[in-house]
Amino acid sequence: MQGGRLTVRLLAGAILMMAAAGAMALPTSMTPIQGRPDAPDFQLKDLDGQSHSLADLRGKVVLVNFWASWCPPCREEMPSIQRLYKDLKGRDFQVLAVNVGEEESNVFSFARGQLGTKITFPLLLDPDAKVINRFPVKGLPTSFLVDRKGRLAYKAVGGRSMDKPAFKKRIVNLLGQGQ
Repeated sequence: MQGGRLTVRLLAGAILMMAAAGAMALPTSMTPIQGRPDAPDFQLKDLDGQSHSLADLRGKVVLVNFWASWCPPCREEMPSIQRLYKDLKGRDFQVLAVNVGEEESNVFSFARGQLGTKITFPLLLDPDAKVINRFPVKGLPTSFLVDRKGRLAYKAVGGRSMDKPAFKKRIVNLLGQGQ
């Protein structure tokens, strides 16, 4: 069963990332994706039932973050994603945080209470892990920067401090491309 293999793969990746996160501060770097392949399109609903599509955001730079509430590095990086989103508000930048494999009630409890930071970007639900299977993800959290043309530009595996200058610079550079 594919969903079972994905769960084992994500759990193993998360355990490795938890060990690494405990040993050092969250990094700020991302790896460029060679050839910039097209990002797989998807359409998912958020906690308010609104639909979000990656294709609808063509022309913007998009951070697609795959995460789960049970993943400590995911929990640790979420406030930095909110600060990044707030800092770049009003620019052609969007965050789509895709929760993988959890029930809506778990995601809602995490986002509206357990996190301690008010999230203002869309938290999308992928309960059957259909979207994550279309991306090259080996563990959680994994994030991708999608350029204005809808191509995968950068990838980060493991938790990141996404509001740091080095990370913002990558986004600002992508914002300056393809206008």
